Amino acid sequence: MAEDGEEKLLATVQHIAKTLGRTGTMTEDILKVFSNYDGRLSLEKLYAAAAAAGGGGEHSMPASSPPPTLPSAAAPPPVTSLERTVRTLDRQISQFVAMDRLIWADSADADAFLEAVDDLIGTVQELDAAGTSRGLLDRADELLSRCMARLEDEFRALIERPDDAAPPPPPDGFDSDQPISDDDVTDDGYGDEPIPIARPVSDFDVVIDALPPGSVSDVRQIARRMVDAGFGRECAEAYAAARRGFIDESVARLGIRCARTSDEVHASPWEELEFDIARWIPAFKMVFRILIPSERRLSDRVFEGLAPYGDLAFVAAVRTQALQLISFGDAVAAASRAPERLFRVIDMYEAVRDLLPDLDPVFADPYSAALRAEVSAVCSTLGSSIKGIFMELENLIRRDPARVAVPGGGIHPITRYVMNYLRAACGSRQTLEEVMDGDLGALGVTAIAVDPDRPTSSLAVHIAWIMDVLHKNLETKSKIYRDPPLASIFLMNNGKYIIQKVNDSELGVLLGDEWMKQMLSRVRRWSMEYQRGAWAKVMSVLQTGGSGFSGLPVKAMLQKLQMFNGYLEEIRAAQSEWVITDEQLRADVRAAITDSVVPAYKGLIARLRSSPEAPQDLFIKHTPEDIEACIQHLFEGVAK
Repeated sequence: MAEDGEEKLLATVQHIAKTLGRTGTMTEDILKVFSNYDGRLSLEKLYAAAAAAGGGGEHSMPASSPPPTLPSAAAPPPVTSLERTVRTLDRQISQFVAMDRLIWADSADADAFLEAVDDLIGTVQELDAAGTSRGLLDRADELLSRCMARLEDEFRALIERPDDAAPPPPPDGFDSDQPISDDDVTDDGYGDEPIPIARPVSDFDVVIDALPPGSVSDVRQIARRMVDAGFGRECAEAYAAARRGFIDESVARLGIRCARTSDEVHASPWEELEFDIARWIPAFKMVFRILIPSERRLSDRVFEGLAPYGDLAFVAAVRTQALQLISFGDAVAAASRAPERLFRVIDMYEAVRDLLPDLDPVFADPYSAALRAEVSAVCSTLGSSIKGIFMELENLIRRDPARVAVPGGGIHPITRYVMNYLRAACGSRQTLEEVMDGDLGALGVTAIAVDPDRPTSSLAVHIAWIMDVLHKNLETKSKIYRDPPLASIFLMNNGKYIIQKVNDSELGVLLGDEWMKQMLSRVRRWSMEYQRGAWAKVMSVLQTGGSGFSGLPVKAMLQKLQMFNGYLEEIRAAQSEWVITDEQLRADVRAAITDSVVPAYKGLIARLRSSPEAPQDLFIKHTPEDIEACIQHLFEGVAK
């Protein structure tokens, strides 16, 4: 094609020379113009063409003869070697830039293009150093810009659609060749063509090789030329734009919805948000443990020895998706601090905390350090949310109203909720102690007297404070009961339930032995208060002082027996639905009542039966065995 163009141009020269052959000076001027216009035509070629057209006239020049010397006033400036080089490179590069296919589809074309680019970069540097021809330098710069634009197109194409080799088989959990079905197309706008896609995995010890080795070598060669030409930032931006499609699609395929505002997250029902969190946690791990480290590895290979452009390219490629994941964590941490959210927030916190050390080598450069700081910040925010949720648990206990009494003095729902909540929370004891360390005064817990034998970590003090709040709340609720013995039963039941939950969990370690002794002492005190309150009248009837029943007249003893029967019926009627939930506690209370009542009752019956003054038709309504059986039927919550 180039030879045909040259022949046509020479033919035109011959025609002009034939027309102007009789005017030697004008012919020489025309030939000089053509020589300056196109570096492909030397003056020797042009004079030869003119001589052929003029049939060897007086102004013809043999090929071996030098061109005539023109008058100095009319002569154009001499053509320098740099001018000829720029024109030659313009001709060569223009051919490549005009191609309607990828230059890298043909390795020979790619090599030739890169060689021309190297020559052009060297020429521009030489012109810039010489500083003698601003016009020529501008022309070379313009050519360089066109060259870089085409290189950028080739660069992006090689990254997005590597043609020279098929990608290697992906590691488990990643599918780089699976076409996207119609069902897979989302509102994100992807789905026009197959793109390497990431799917959730359980093994994070894998690396994505998104480009085959040959493509990496090609794009590295292009990157080096663009950096050498002063287009390093443009190269980094092109790389980031090319990789962003892969990253966006990979994250989208994880099934998470991170691109939501904080208001949208806060307005979401907890069931929906909990589902999103359950997906966010493995997605966050996969993106920051696999996808982003793999992108770092790829950018380091492509921009090897071209710092800082590899760092710029890497952070620009991953920033958007990384920040969206981080912003979701921030939104959850700032959302409602209802106590039931604690466990999901702990899961999120642990996911972020555990990967922080692995991010140090990935985000080691100054450009990505801010992204590393964002991950660290969301970890801190989630930790603050955990502490806030514990504060909200305290508020929840305080706000729980004392309106309706639990039937039979049973375990209050708030006691079950708080104890099961704390017991489950202590399954993450290490994490809770970590986030609460150094925060002893956040809940105003400085008023708590901490015993030397009790653990004094932040978590231990927080939980002890919550237990104190719960105890005061239960005491307030006990006042709802009109019958003081039933209030004692209520406190006894709830206290015993608390002890059970503390004993079989990490709570026992956190609260310590001294706290446990105090709680057991409270339960014993409530038991004694019940016995004194419920059985006081019965025991007053059976008490006779030091002399026993021997000094009492029969009439007084019969009166006592009658009163005893009445009080016993009152107790049976009043306490038929009272309950002691713990089997051992129930047995202990029954035994204490039996030991107090039955021996005294036996003494009264025996004295009456042995007295000669007792009536012949003496009727004993309850035998000692009946009394014992009656006591054994108490505290089961149903009438017997």
